[in-house]
Amino acid sequence: MLTLAVVLFASGCNYYVVRSTQSHVFADAQALPVNDVALVLGSSRAALDGPVNPHFKARIDAAAHLFQIGKVKHLLLSGDNHVKNYDEPADMRSDLLALGVPDQSMTLDYAGFRTLDSVARAHEIFGLTRLTIITDDFHVYRALFLASHFGIDAVAYSSREVPFRSDPEPRIREVAARVKAILDVFILNRQPRFAGPKIDIKI
Repeated sequence: MLTLAVVLFASGCNYYVVRSTQSHVFADAQALPVNDVALVLGSSRAALDGPVNPHFKARIDAAAHLFQIGKVKHLLLSGDNHVKNYDEPADMRSDLLALGVPDQSMTLDYAGFRTLDSVARAHEIFGLTRLTIITDDFHVYRALFLASHFGIDAVAYSSREVPFRSDPEPRIREVAARVKAILDVFILNRQPRFAGPKIDIKI
């Protein structure tokens, strides 16, 4: 009985997160509304079984594409940088520079340790009330759900799909992550791990 209750609760959380945000998700770049800033959510550059993480590359390619076609003017690169020799924002910046995005059109947030931190800090530290979120097709819903909670009017652009069969683990983890997002918002009132001084993004 307990197992059934857990399954039903998890299913309900996932349904709510997806259903409440899906109208703000875009896979067609031409149909995407224009925003000044895009929040690019971090991922490890290196994959466990190869030199390049396909999720990282897809997000970077998506961010560069939206910048180049004028759908966004500035990229806020938010990711993890809490251990030596691991720097998601710097890795994103490096690869975006190689794709032609000017350095002055990027701002790095080194305290985006998880999606909640990245989204909340976009509002509380960087003062954003509207933005475009760039991340994986399965991740966009949770990111949008959190953006709404933290007072951001957001749309999301799904980066190129990484087939489930080639990397199933992130999609499986996302099921539990959506449940945690519900608990963080409605029960635990979770806040970002680090605050800090306000930072203006110059467009």
